[in-house]
Amino acid sequence: MSHRPPLLFFLGVVTLLLACDSSSPAPFSVREIIGQLQVTHALPGSTLTVFDGGGTMLQSAKVDSLGSLIFRHLVPGPGYVIRTDDVPPASTDPLTVMSAAGSLPPPSFYQDQQLAAGFGYIRTRDGSQLSVFITLPGPPDQGPYPTVVNYSGYNPSQPGMPMKGVEGLCPIFPTLCDAPNDPSALIASLLGYATVGVNVRGTGCSGGAYDFFDTLQLLDGYDMIETVAAQSWVLDHKVGMTGISYPGFSQLFVAQTQPPSLAAITPMSVIGNPFYTLEPGGLLNTGFAVAWAQEVQNKAGPYAQGWEMAQVGTGDTVCRENQLLHMQKVDIVAEVKANPYYRADLGDPINPVTFVGKIQVPVFLASAWQDEQTGPYFTGLLDRFSGSRLARFTVYNGVHVDAFASEVMIEWKNFLDLYVAHRVPSLDPKVRTAAPLLFQQVFGTSLSFPPDRFASAKSYEEARAAYEAELPLRVRFESGGGPTAGAPEQTFEHSFAKWPPDTAPLRLYFQPDGTLLQELPPAGELASSFKLDPAAGDRLYLAQGGNVWDLLPKYDYPKLQDGAAVAFISAALTDDIVMLGNASVDLFLQSSVDDADLQATITEVRPDGQEMYVQSGWLRASERKLAAEATNLWPEHTYLGPDAAVLPSGTWSPVRVGIAAFGHAFRAGSRIRVAVDTPGGTRAIWRFLLKTFPGPATHRIAHSMAFPSSVLLPVIKDLRPRDKKGNALPLPACPSLRGQPCRPYEALHNTPAN
Repeated sequence: MSHRPPLLFFLGVVTLLLACDSSSPAPFSVREIIGQLQVTHALPGSTLTVFDGGGTMLQSAKVDSLGSLIFRHLVPGPGYVIRTDDVPPASTDPLTVMSAAGSLPPPSFYQDQQLAAGFGYIRTRDGSQLSVFITLPGPPDQGPYPTVVNYSGYNPSQPGMPMKGVEGLCPIFPTLCDAPNDPSALIASLLGYATVGVNVRGTGCSGGAYDFFDTLQLLDGYDMIETVAAQSWVLDHKVGMTGISYPGFSQLFVAQTQPPSLAAITPMSVIGNPFYTLEPGGLLNTGFAVAWAQEVQNKAGPYAQGWEMAQVGTGDTVCRENQLLHMQKVDIVAEVKANPYYRADLGDPINPVTFVGKIQVPVFLASAWQDEQTGPYFTGLLDRFSGSRLARFTVYNGVHVDAFASEVMIEWKNFLDLYVAHRVPSLDPKVRTAAPLLFQQVFGTSLSFPPDRFASAKSYEEARAAYEAELPLRVRFESGGGPTAGAPEQTFEHSFAKWPPDTAPLRLYFQPDGTLLQELPPAGELASSFKLDPAAGDRLYLAQGGNVWDLLPKYDYPKLQDGAAVAFISAALTDDIVMLGNASVDLFLQSSVDDADLQATITEVRPDGQEMYVQSGWLRASERKLAAEATNLWPEHTYLGPDAAVLPSGTWSPVRVGIAAFGHAFRAGSRIRVAVDTPGGTRAIWRFLLKTFPGPATHRIAHSMAFPSSVLLPVIKDLRPRDKKGNALPLPACPSLRGQPCRPYEALHNTPAN
């Protein structure tokens, strides 16, 4: 991208006096930015209209109660005019809308900005100011320091405050009593990193209006990285990025813009394709996804995060002025509800699967198969980082917060030390001593960091070479099954060369007697049926008051009900087997109605009489059209509106339900169970908006030679649950494995189809 001429670059906010008579003197301000014209200080409730250079009316809308209005999606160029609805109308002078392609400022724009520890602002290329909170591990003149940035619509720039429960450690770790509001920033500060928390535009004290990862947020991210890296206290003038969840996947969006001063990213507890979290299998996720989008949207209003007013009370006029545009946020919840099918024009720009190949810096990604918030579909990213010179992944059973487990944190720190700090990874003894108390705050139990893996390295180059020689995919199995039941410690781990791993897929066929066998079922008109359960979509596996982050949560994992599900179970396994990857439940389906909301679930029925949850998948049958990327183990669907098709009456339709990725060790003596029922009851906080019908709905699943429903499982050949000495590991307690509830096993009597 070329540098813009200075006069065009510093457009800023231009106050335009309206050409109106003496009875209409009210001026308003307009900022001419990329793809937009932003109006502030206008008359609340008045109507403004924007015209292009040829006089064509483009948009007309009312000014909000704070006197603001944004005209979006304008083609870059000159000649725009905004007019009032007065008689006669008053007009602005001609306005110019900026283009993204010509917006890159000169390096001096970043170098001239000075940032210091504490609260402040970063100026972006369109004149907006983003609020920041900065911590340094020591005086600025004792730097430079390795530096990390976190970027989200939460409150990362809120001024620091004491962390409760660890006040006694403040003399050793001063940051604990001036703690940043992002957990990853707090941890990084204890590890000797400078940290910078930045609120995305339209949130907190940042300027602009919120629009989920629109072009402006991406360009802001680029500007943010370059401005921070230009500071004298930043080591090598390069920065990394940190964060889980929102500040986790924001890293993917920023890194795709390829800011030259970005050193590495560490996205954790992230989404893959947002559609799969918003509408898993085509069913709207009203439990987490919609609720999260609504909460973030609500917090993007004026003074909505709760700390901005106090900041304004200190005399911060920038924060006060920045609130004016916050009511102009985009209603992302309405967009989600208005688009039940995938639309490439809307989905691709916010779908990391489509753009992580542009990321060039090293990547460390960690996520959990059973993540109760962002979900298990992050695996769609793992084979897409084709542009990165190094990508490392740590995956595990567990929940959203488990990215902060000691076994993950140490690998996160190793990565940051190697690719941001450029030093041999090692842990400060003071941090190692304090770790049990800090982990107690998060997990309710004392955990310790494992020993330094690079203690014997004689140089940074030797340590990095050893790290880069390791296999890229580290899988932690049976987290929670260690010495303290439920604590995020694995019983064994294994590394792999790629995702998806090489497997020896095992296909088991549904049998008329409810068993699973490798043989095809017999000939004949053989099928079982279950009825739609309209209440299932709101059913969770947590008991009232339960917390999925507890060591041993209060589970209320609902049992299968005769007539409301079909289930098939294997014979007892004669040996331990490990599965890793996606699975596919391949059904032949008929229904009494024209559609079916389906949930397929894999569980382990153990010798001790307990049934442990492994993983589920979901699908609205009308969205069964397979995408070109579908494989035997992962039935990718298009989710496109034109591909949706009702179920034909009286015909067996092939419907493949993909089981989200998982890693699980089944012990000898256990049985594999596959159930198909109405979505619900298998997640901690996901709820499903089910399709409704005028009367009862009954779905039929075939299990005959002509129509052999089956499951294909991702078995890893020759891998067994063994400790580091090669000894067989015992069956973990039930419950204990994180994110995997248990219930007493009860046989289900499948209902024969009429």
